[in-house]
Amino acid sequence: MNAQELLQEISDYCRQSGLAESTFGRRAVNDGKLTSRLRNGGRITTETLDRIRSFMSANAGMPGERPMVIQRMTRPAPAAGTMPSPRPAMSATAGTDPAGNFRFFDNRQKYLLFVNTCSEKWVVANRVALELANIHPKPPAVRVFDAGMGDGTVLTRVMRAMHHKYANMPFYISGKEISLEDIRLTLEKMPDRFFEHPSTVLVLTNMYYSEAPWLTVKSAAAAGSLVWNEVALTGNTSHDFEEQITGLQDFLSENWKAGVSAKSGNPVYEKPVVLVIYRQDHKFMLDPIIPHRGQANADFDLVIASQPYRARASAEFKASKVIAPLARALGPGGRLIAIHSHGDDPGMDIINRIWPDDHPFTTDRHAILREVKKVLGASARDLNFNTYADNRSIFQYQMHTLPNELAGTIGTSTALAAWNAAIYVAQVEDERLNETVKDSRYIDATRDVLREHNGLWFNDESYVISRRRD
Repeated sequence: MNAQELLQEISDYCRQSGLAESTFGRRAVNDGKLTSRLRNGGRITTETLDRIRSFMSANAGMPGERPMVIQRMTRPAPAAGTMPSPRPAMSATAGTDPAGNFRFFDNRQKYLLFVNTCSEKWVVANRVALELANIHPKPPAVRVFDAGMGDGTVLTRVMRAMHHKYANMPFYISGKEISLEDIRLTLEKMPDRFFEHPSTVLVLTNMYYSEAPWLTVKSAAAAGSLVWNEVALTGNTSHDFEEQITGLQDFLSENWKAGVSAKSGNPVYEKPVVLVIYRQDHKFMLDPIIPHRGQANADFDLVIASQPYRARASAEFKASKVIAPLARALGPGGRLIAIHSHGDDPGMDIINRIWPDDHPFTTDRHAILREVKKVLGASARDLNFNTYADNRSIFQYQMHTLPNELAGTIGTSTALAAWNAAIYVAQVEDERLNETVKDSRYIDATRDVLREHNGLWFNDESYVISRRRD
């Protein structure tokens, strides 16, 4: 049997028994890195194969070390007639500004409600897809990097547009995301992409912006803990691919972990991870594209940076920590399109009716690009910085509503969805929200704005950095 078939058997067994793959390796053959060696092309003897089979046979149906259902401690209910005390917001260190520790994608409930009630994802994807007409790919592949994939909606839509334009070219798609849940949501969308465009290499990582395009960790200590997993999908249907991608859940749970930076309060990886996925039946053609540990290149044709930083962060932070490293990853003729919230819309009208002095969008595209030029210095000489006029840079997306939903009385669910979208885009921290939601002023203000504008929409701002062609 080949390694992929054996890995699939091991993965199925681990999923059913609740064992981590590293635990399986230790128990079966006293080798916690068994599965990672197999994925990296390692071979085993027939004696080792027999030991693996014997272990699975002897322990079939036995529970592993992790229960499939985890009971969680629950807080005691408050006494009758009393209000539960608000939960304090997390902060990295005592005395730090909570607003400084708010990340755009931290709150899962706000994020998922926003994604499913507003059109930002597909509007952003359409804007990014326009850049495909301006790139100049070179063999052996069209190379795209998504600097913060979120739930993968933007990336998969862009991949569809890429297939429409470059149906016969191999794709190297790389993406950065630190959130385990977002990685899972992204992978759920990928089986159809591998079916429609089989010559695709997908690379996912949790590294920093300064590391992810090159798949290279700067810290020597972190480099020693690097987890590199290469998965060659077998079969030729999206169902085949979905089963194998779903089988990666244990690997993700074990390795895709994040902590909190004591300096910034932002999530940081516990150990760097690289996951490489491609189709086995196209491996021969994809061989020059598949990255290997210590041998990955950047040189991207297109870099997507949609909402990659906190709105309230300084222009210097946005430039030095996010945009400048991504600009360095551009290949000749490559383009980086960055998109962030702009304000000056009904969403901000809601915010300012509750907090009149709140101004979350502190830096525009002009200020950011000025800082990027300073950070890059002499290396910016072969780059073009395109701010564009407002009518090209700024675009609009809306909250979904039914045609008659805003006529007459506006339902509570619609008002709450609009309120959630407004506070999510404005990145309002929980400490302020705990006080605001104690009365109905916020709902009344939201309904008033919906009536005045006959809906709710938001403005995003875009800019482009392009590298000159050779």
